[in-house]
Amino acid sequence: MTKTYKIEVDCANCANLMERAAGKVPGVASASVSFMTQKMMVEFAPGSDPAGVMKEVLKACKKVEPDCRIDL
Repeated sequence: MTKTYKIEVDCANCANLMERAAGKVPGVASASVSFMTQKMMVEFAPGSDPAGVMKEVLKACKKVEPDCRIDL
């Protein structure tokens, strides 16, 4: 399952770092962050709980950019 989320990211480099951080979260098959559109696409691993996984993705992204927001 793939979902798209609105995200606030300040620069293209931060978007790239957040994409990598999100991709390492258990339950995420792949992640893509677009600085231009301010969107994050997340493909969830089969059997994972999207809501729980996204809480962990947000924590991982806040390590990159503490003021990051993802509309869950």
